Amino acid sequence: MRISQLEGRRVALWGWGREARAAWRALRSRLPDLELTAIVSEAEANEIAALADPLLQAATTADADALSKFDVVVKSPGISPYRSEVEQAKANGTVFTSGTALWFAERPDARVIAITGTKGKSTTTALIAHLLRAEGHRTALAGNIGLPLLELLEPPLAPECWAIELSSYQTRDVAASGARPDVAVGLNVYPEHLDWHGSHARYVDDKLALFTQARPRIAVLNALDPALAALNLPESSVHWFNAEQGWHLRDGYVCRGADRVIEATAVPLPGRHNGWNLCAALTAIEVLGIDTHSLVAHVQDFVPLPHRLQTLGMRDGIVFVNDSISTTPHASIAALDCHAGEAVAIIVGGFDRGIDWSPFVECMRTRPVRAVVTMGQNGPRIHAALQALAETGSLQLHAARDMDDAVGIARTALPQGGTVLLSPGAPSFGAYVDYAARGRDFATKAGFDPDAISRIPGLGVA
Repeated sequence: MRISQLEGRRVALWGWGREARAAWRALRSRLPDLELTAIVSEAEANEIAALADPLLQAATTADADALSKFDVVVKSPGISPYRSEVEQAKANGTVFTSGTALWFAERPDARVIAITGTKGKSTTTALIAHLLRAEGHRTALAGNIGLPLLELLEPPLAPECWAIELSSYQTRDVAASGARPDVAVGLNVYPEHLDWHGSHARYVDDKLALFTQARPRIAVLNALDPALAALNLPESSVHWFNAEQGWHLRDGYVCRGADRVIEATAVPLPGRHNGWNLCAALTAIEVLGIDTHSLVAHVQDFVPLPHRLQTLGMRDGIVFVNDSISTTPHASIAALDCHAGEAVAIIVGGFDRGIDWSPFVECMRTRPVRAVVTMGQNGPRIHAALQALAETGSLQLHAARDMDDAVGIARTALPQGGTVLLSPGAPSFGAYVDYAARGRDFATKAGFDPDAISRIPGLGVA
């Protein structure tokens, strides 16, 4: 669906976050006379009234009857299409779309590298943009990483390439737009966002829709991920990373085939998983016909993104590491792998989506840390799962009321120094607006400037 096709129709924006505000600005720029309704909270309704847009009104009811009054609803990513009111409104003839779908429909000619995965997609997307720019290619960095695509509907300078991060909330929207990405990158698939998708099977299906339904011209896939390795993509040219003939890690080096190209320790991104992210980025650029060997040196200039295994600094002999982006137990385990051999107090817990924490419990059984501090909605469930281990004396286990309490407990658990690691393994919903707000709060409680640690470099076109 193109934006022009909304003219003369009853249109609603559902939500008022960054994506919805970007959609409002884009629709208003293209269709200045279009009447719009924003379906929002009471507080957001007051914000909308202050905009003084006479053709934008607010509504605070989002049941099936309210949604069915509109021909088209532009839905924010965080709102699940599997909600019963959405299904009922669809049955009544309402069409649901998104900012992502509208952008792809408007820009079918864009040279897009679309990146998705449960873990690592922001870092990989930013790496791709960084390396392409280092080679002199004007590149847009946008999407789920922090800049809605509709903010770049008409950029003053047209990019040669688009590096676009897509969450599992957005991957089906690419297929719905009818566009085919030039390159689609799949990093990994772990249980995630089950509350939004309804089941792990549907999450996997939605995540892989970028490959199975959007039919990218080239698919770059992780050979070590079972779900990705099992894909059959007859309409795509498939290229693998983490395979011996391509970009992969071996003996402490990032390698291309049999050639050792750069030591993994020279990359300013800790952990084996970040080495894999680099291999994915190099493969995605290579399939565009660009010589990647000449680009590898620029990896050392890459500035790691905030809230992703971000070392904030040291206070009183304790190093504080902010991994607030961690929203699965697997991510917390990967974070701990980066601090093997250190005295670690890890802070875990957040919004409870029913994710299985047994892999984390097994990690604590085989590689125990100094202390685990639980917090948040699923904190008691994680605490209960670890209780038997704690009773053996192999680790300290503490429950915290909030972030301030958690940081204080973690400090106390490391009297001889060590690392306090915030890697929650769960979303921030409820307690915080998003993971960035959680990371900023952690930085504040640890004694660091939250503004200094929060900026995502490189967003937009450069």
